[in-house]
Amino acid sequence: MSNTLKSIPSVSVSYARNGHSTKANKLGMRPMQERAYEKRGEQYLLIKSPPASGKSRALMFIALDKLTNQGLCQAIIVVPEKTIGSSFNDEGLTESGFWADWCVAPRWNLCNAPGTDDGGKVNAVGAFLASSDKVLLCTHATFRFAVDRFGIAAFDGRLIAVDEFHHVSANPDNKLGLYLGQFIARDQTHILAMTGSYFRGDAQAVLASQDEAKFNTVTYTYYEQLNGYAYLKQLDIGYFFYAGSYADDILHVLDPMEKTIVHIPNVNSRESTRDKIREVEHIIEKLGDWQGTDPATGFQLVKIADDRVLRIADLVNDDPAKRDRVVAALKDPAQKNNRDHVDIIIALGMAKEGFDWIWCEHALTVGYRSSLTEIVQIIGRTTRDAPGKTRARFTNLIAEPAAAEEVVIEAVNDTLKAIAASLLMEQVLAPRFEFKPKNPDSSPAPGFDYGEGGYDPTKCNVGFHEDSGKFQIEIKGLAEPQSKEAARICQEDLNEVIASFVQDKVAIERGLFDPECVPEELTLMRMGKIIKDRYPELDEADQEAVRQHAIAALNLTQEAKGMASGHAASGGERPNTAFVDGVRKYALDMRALDIDLIDHINPFGQAYKIIAKAMSAESLKQVEAAIAGKRTNLTPEEAKDLAFRAVRFKKDRGRLPSIDSTDAWENRMAEGAAAFVRFKDEGRYD
Repeated sequence: MSNTLKSIPSVSVSYARNGHSTKANKLGMRPMQERAYEKRGEQYLLIKSPPASGKSRALMFIALDKLTNQGLCQAIIVVPEKTIGSSFNDEGLTESGFWADWCVAPRWNLCNAPGTDDGGKVNAVGAFLASSDKVLLCTHATFRFAVDRFGIAAFDGRLIAVDEFHHVSANPDNKLGLYLGQFIARDQTHILAMTGSYFRGDAQAVLASQDEAKFNTVTYTYYEQLNGYAYLKQLDIGYFFYAGSYADDILHVLDPMEKTIVHIPNVNSRESTRDKIREVEHIIEKLGDWQGTDPATGFQLVKIADDRVLRIADLVNDDPAKRDRVVAALKDPAQKNNRDHVDIIIALGMAKEGFDWIWCEHALTVGYRSSLTEIVQIIGRTTRDAPGKTRARFTNLIAEPAAAEEVVIEAVNDTLKAIAASLLMEQVLAPRFEFKPKNPDSSPAPGFDYGEGGYDPTKCNVGFHEDSGKFQIEIKGLAEPQSKEAARICQEDLNEVIASFVQDKVAIERGLFDPECVPEELTLMRMGKIIKDRYPELDEADQEAVRQHAIAALNLTQEAKGMASGHAASGGERPNTAFVDGVRKYALDMRALDIDLIDHINPFGQAYKIIAKAMSAESLKQVEAAIAGKRTNLTPEEAKDLAFRAVRFKKDRGRLPSIDSTDAWENRMAEGAAAFVRFKDEGRYD
C-alpha cells in the first residue's frame, strides 16, 4: 500500500453526554420538539436543527394542533424523495402522552403510491384537496406539478410543511421556491419549513430576504443536540489526501471494525475509474475474502483477517433485482435496532439525505461531493445516538494535486471545496456566539461562566453558558444591528452568511494562497460585498453590523481552534473545555477584543497551517502556482470600494491613506483610491 496518505485533522469535538436532548416531557416531546411546539401558532415557522433531532415528529405535533385548534382544514407534507417519506409514517403519539395520534391514510401517502409525479399522483392531490381527509404526504416534485395544475389558491386554509427546506432557492428558476414566494404573497396558507442545513451548496439564498423575514425561527444547534446525547461523545472530521488509486489507500482510513457508509466517487470525478462495479469489487477484495451473498438480504459476505464475516450492503449495483432486495433489507423496521444487521454500506448516490442508520460510526466519502449541503447531510448520517456508540467521524478522501497533472485547476477546486466544508462544519459544530459591544455600563448575564476571577468590568469578557452552549463575547467598537431584521440575522443566520463567504472562490483562493493579500480585503471588502448582495434591503449601518458579527464568529472560531490545538479534553476536564478555553485565551492575549483587530485576521490562516502540513511541498507549490496564475489587478468596483474606505479613513485620521505606509491595509486603500481616480478619468464609471 502507498505510504503517501496524509490527513487534515480539521475538527474534533467532544460532548458532555448529559442526556438532555433525548429526554421527553409529559407530552412525549424532546427539547427541540418542545421548543418548536411553543411556536405552533406561528403562520410561518422555520425549524433549523440537526439530523436525528426529531424534526419529523415536531411537525406531527404542530400539524395536529393546527388541524384541531387553529382552524386549518388539511396538512400537506412534501419531502425531496420517496424514501424520506417513511419519516412521516403513522405514529402512536398518545402512547407518550400527547392528545392525538399521527395517521396518514394509505391512499394519501403518495410516497408509497405507484405512478409518476406529473400523472396519477397529481390527480390524487386533486382528490385529496376535494376530500375531508386531513393529511397528505408527497414528494417535492408531485407538489410542484400539483401547484402547476391547481394554482396557488387551491391550497388556501392549509398547512404546507416542506422537509429538507434547503432544496428551495430564491432563484426564480427554482419552481418550489417560486411557488412558496407566491404562497407567502397570497398569505392564505401556513408554512412550516424544516432543514438541518439552512444553506445551499451553490451559495444561493434559500428564500428571498423579504419572505425570510416573515418566518419565526426555531434553532436547535448541533452543540445542543450532541451535548445532550446519552452515548455519542466525540465527533471527528478529517480530510485525507492520497496519490494513485484511492482503492489502494482506502484501508488507511476504512476500519472494518467501525460501522461505515462508503460513498465512492461520482463517475465524472477525477477520483473515479469510470467502472463503479469494479471499484466496489476492489474495496471488497481489500477488506478480505468474499464468501458469497446472503440470500435473504442480498448483502455481500466477506471474511476478514480475524475470521469475522462482514455483512456489506452494495447500493452501487443498479440491477433492480439485486438493489431492491438490499434496499428492502436496510429499511426492514424489525432490524432498526440490530447493530449486527449490516457492517458496511457502499453507495454512490444513495444513503445520504434522510437515510437513517443509527449505528453508523464512520462516513467515508471519496472525492469531493457536489456541494457543502451534501457534505453536511452525509456527516449527519453519523450523528445518531446509539448504545455503545461513543465516537463518530467523517472522512473525505481526496486525490492530491500532482505536479504533472493536467487538470490541476480541478484538483485545486476540490481542495478548496473540502477546506470550505471543513470551515463551515467548524462553525456549525461550535457553540453559538452572541456578541455585545463593550461599554462602560456592560454587565454580566445570568447563567454565564466568565472563567477564573469572574466578570471584570474593566476588560472585554467572554462568558459561556454550558447548558445552552452559547458564548457571550464583548467586543470594543462593535456595531449593533438597529433594525429587527438585522438583529434576527445576527442571532439566527450567521452560519448561513459564513457559508456564502467560505464558498466564495475569490475569498478562499486569496486567503489561502496569496501571500500579498491583506486580511481586510477579505474581512471588510469581500465579506462586505457578500452581505450587500445577500441583504440589499438593509441600510449601510445594518449591513456593517451583520458583517462585523459574521466575521467575528468566523475568526474567533478559527483563533480558538488554533489556541486549542493539541489540547484535547481528557480525564476529569469538562468536554469542550479546549474550545472554550481557546476563545478565552485569545481574548486574554488581545487584552481587549477590538473589531479592528478581528478584521485584521486572515479567516483562512488556520486552515492554511493545517493544509501546509497535510499536503506535500510539491503539491502545495503546484496549488499556489495555479492560484497565482489567476490573480488580477484591482477591478473598478474594488477600487471604488477602497476609495470610499479611504474617505472614511481621512474622516477618522484627518489625512488620506499613504501609499508609503508600512500598514498593508492603509497601503491598499491608498492604491485603491489612486486606481479609482484613474478609472474615473478613463470613463469607467459612466
